[in-house]
Amino acid sequence: MKLIEQIERINRMHELIKHRRTGTPQELAMKLQLSTSMMYKIMEELRLKEVPIEYSKQLRTYHYSRPFLMNIRLDFRLVDDEELPAMKKVSVCR
Repeated sequence: MKLIEQIERINRMHELIKHRRTGTPQELAMKLQLSTSMMYKIMEELRLKEVPIEYSKQLRTYHYSRPFLMNIRLDFRLVDDEELPAMKKVSVCR
């Protein structure tokens, strides 16, 4: 799986969990265009990183059991030569 696709899926999963709109595990997998087993693998990875994800059978959705913030981003843009000196701490490709 490509890195950017994976990040986008995890961000989408986070939004669905945050708003309690995942549906059942099978529905969530469909929303993310994943197999159910792959969705469970991602959930397990997140739980190993101490992400407080739980499933409510009554509400039929995943949710966070405690307040939780997730922020995964990749930003790409061209940089002007004048900006380079101010970007010493940022990885810039030439």
